[in-house]
Amino acid sequence: MAQQTREYGHTDDRVRKYMLPVRIVKTVGAVENVEKLLDEKPTQAYLGSFYGCTLSGKGAGVLLDFGSEFHGSLRITTNMINGGVNFTSLRVRFGESVSEAMAELGFKNAGCDHACRDQVIRMSALSTHETNESGYRFAYITLAEDDKVELLTVQGVMIYKDLEFKGTFESSDMLLNEIWETAAHTVHMCMQDYLWDGIKRDRLVWMGDMHTEILSILSVFGQNDIVNNSLDFLKSHTPPTAWMNGMPTYSLWWILVNFDLYMRTGDKEYLMAQKEYLTVLAGRLSELVSEEGEELMPGKFLDWPTSEEPVASHEGVQGLLKLALDASAFMLYEMGEEALSEKCKEKAVLMKNHIPAPSENKAAGAILSLSGIADAVKMNETRFAGTGAKGYSSLMGGYILNARTEAGDIEGALNDAREFWGGMLQMGATTFWEDFSIDWMKNAARIDEEVPEGMIDIHGDYGAYCYKGFRHSLCHGWSSGPIPFATEYILGVTPVEPGYKTVRVKGNLGDLEYARGTVPTPKGVISVFHRKGTDGKIATRVEAPEGIEVILE
Repeated sequence: MAQQTREYGHTDDRVRKYMLPVRIVKTVGAVENVEKLLDEKPTQAYLGSFYGCTLSGKGAGVLLDFGSEFHGSLRITTNMINGGVNFTSLRVRFGESVSEAMAELGFKNAGCDHACRDQVIRMSALSTHETNESGYRFAYITLAEDDKVELLTVQGVMIYKDLEFKGTFESSDMLLNEIWETAAHTVHMCMQDYLWDGIKRDRLVWMGDMHTEILSILSVFGQNDIVNNSLDFLKSHTPPTAWMNGMPTYSLWWILVNFDLYMRTGDKEYLMAQKEYLTVLAGRLSELVSEEGEELMPGKFLDWPTSEEPVASHEGVQGLLKLALDASAFMLYEMGEEALSEKCKEKAVLMKNHIPAPSENKAAGAILSLSGIADAVKMNETRFAGTGAKGYSSLMGGYILNARTEAGDIEGALNDAREFWGGMLQMGATTFWEDFSIDWMKNAARIDEEVPEGMIDIHGDYGAYCYKGFRHSLCHGWSSGPIPFATEYILGVTPVEPGYKTVRVKGNLGDLEYARGTVPTPKGVISVFHRKGTDGKIATRVEAPEGIEVILE
């Protein structure tokens, strides 16, 4: 009888890239030949040959910098231990900053939430050991016992999806180019088994945080299964009579994500698979608008910095529900649900009658403006202009850039991007953070150096809510807002019909001399080039695949 085999689990389509450290940040105790850890060499241990770095005595260690934050593990190969075949224990601490890598558990909220970043591993001579996966740039390796060990190699193992960067962006401003590339790297690292919030802490799928991430993915990589799989995962855990992730506004973001996914992919089959869910959800939402057009949502969470401002929260959710009803009306019509589509459309129009009392919050103002409830120009003049990037948050910053540009203030948006995301780069960031304030930069040390006496630890001393101190994630996909901003508002490429069947192109250069880029579509890549002439007018060249109609504005 033939033997039957059974398959369990799933295959892993991610790849592994082995990287050497690029810098020795510091050594502690008796350490010899530490520079050998930077050398390219065979990673195979070899009896009797000395290739590596020696640590002697308990506490001896080396702090390594891999040059850029990434998702993955650490791979250590030893030669001899105590002069012969023996065992010892090494303590490995990961850090998104130098100060986090050196922190003891509990100090400034250092922990192992979602992924262990502080561990003791048992090593034998002439062996290789690999840690668990986490998100890090720095690794601090110390001897946990009074032994002597020769480290042949220490490799960072970047684990990621090997995807083609179909979308690109380049302009006359090198800082904006670096911001775009860093944002792309950030969201790429968050594309693991599912689309995560962060690669160190918050390795979870959050619906309310995915909108920016998914727009970034569609702008850089095009259609990717991780988006659909993550949406399906959340839907499978949330009946339409409940709220995504237990938060009412997150169900609004589910609608907006599906709308933008359909517009950029034209995947009618996937859209139709959401029909039953959307009809129930949209029916519920249409009842959460008063006769005066005011939102009646049971929860009003927009982002953490806005959560303590009831007036601002109402402003933001008024705009968010209006956007969700508009998107629902469009998708329901595409699904053949014309009666419910018309009801959602009528409620969305009704919501323009209720203009909430104003706050000073930029995130709430941006959503209210983008929804069409607030006047975009007036909102820009009264809330955005003249204050720079103060009041930005990593999650909502991209929407503020969009709202400023919708108001005709592209130069204000570009300057805010330079100040906010450029500020993180100035502090040593290689990925963008869960949260940031330009006020944090005053007297603060960079994350890639030890904090000098009298200076502020920008990682350990700041953060709020659920991300205080070292619990704060320094690689969060929701911070990638400059990518969809660059695609839709600088390059000005916007789908008019699902799947980019018809596309509008309107370049916005502001103070830029030129901008060029590519945008992935189901039919291929659209290439755009804008250059400003001496008369200030923009000359545009567009190359689009066959089957795409281009409306040039």
